[in-house]
Amino acid sequence: MTIEEMKQRKRELGYTNQTISERTGIPLSTVQKIFSGVTFSPREATIRALEGLLIKPSDPGTHQPSSRKPPSPMIIRDEQAAYDQHPSLPQFGQIGPYRLEDYHALPDEQRVELIDGYFYDMASPTGIHQAVCGFLHARLLDFVTRNKGNCYPFIAPLDVQLDADDKTVVQPDVLVLCDRDKLRNGRIFGAPDLIIEVLSPSTRRKDLFLKLPKYHVAVVREYWMVDTKKRVIIQYDLQDEYAISIYGFDAEIPVLIWDGRCRINLREMTDSISFLLDRQ
Repeated sequence: MTIEEMKQRKRELGYTNQTISERTGIPLSTVQKIFSGVTFSPREATIRALEGLLIKPSDPGTHQPSSRKPPSPMIIRDEQAAYDQHPSLPQFGQIGPYRLEDYHALPDEQRVELIDGYFYDMASPTGIHQAVCGFLHARLLDFVTRNKGNCYPFIAPLDVQLDADDKTVVQPDVLVLCDRDKLRNGRIFGAPDLIIEVLSPSTRRKDLFLKLPKYHVAVVREYWMVDTKKRVIIQYDLQDEYAISIYGFDAEIPVLIWDGRCRINLREMTDSISFLLDRQ
C-alpha cells in the first residue's frame, strides 16, 4: 500500500492523525510526518502497522487487486522490544491493531503472544526450559491431587485471554487456575491465580518489563520468574503491591496462593537437572 493510497483510505474512513496513532501505537509525531509528506520512506514495521489498520480486502479504497494477500503481521522480537522506546514500536499503554481473530489467522507453526494488540515472538523452548517447567508443574499437580479442591495447574501451550478481551492472549509457561468457570472453549478467560515464566534470552525482557505490570493489572495473585542462569526464582506477591522474595535453587519455596501449605524443594529440581544447568 503506497503512502498516497493510505492518505486516500484515511480520508474515506475519516481518521485523524490522533486516531491512527492511538489505534496503531505509532507515535503521533511519526504519523503526522508520514501524512504531511515530511517522511517519504517509513520503516517497514510502521508501514505494516498502518496497513493493519487501513486495509480491508473488500474495500475499494485500498486500490489493491482482489488476489492481494493481507500484509504480514508485525511481530516484535525481544531485541527490538516495545519498552526500548523504539520510535516505530508501541509505547506502554498503547493499543495495537491486532485482535483475537488476527491471532487465530496466523499459521499454527508461528508461536506468538498477543499483548495489547501487538504480536510478540515466542522462541521454541530449550531443554532446560522444558525440564524446569515439567518439574514445577509436576510438584504443583502432586499437591493438587493430594489435596483436591478447585485449583488445577496447567503447562504451556494454553491460551490465556488475560484481560478478558480480544486484545491480549498470553501463554504462560506454567499456571494455576482456581476459578474453573474461567476455562471456556479450551482457553482461560481472565487471570490465573499463579503464573510461572522461565526466563530465556528471547523472552527475558518481555517477562521482566512487559508481562509483570500486565499480570499485576489483570489481578494475577502470584508471579514467579525462574532465572536458570543465576539459579534463582523471583517470587512476586501481586496482592501485596509487588512484594518480592528471591529463592536460590537450593531453597524451599512456598506457594503463596495456598498460604505456604505447598512448598517446593528446589534442591530436588537442581539435582535432577544438574546436567542441563551445568551446560548453559
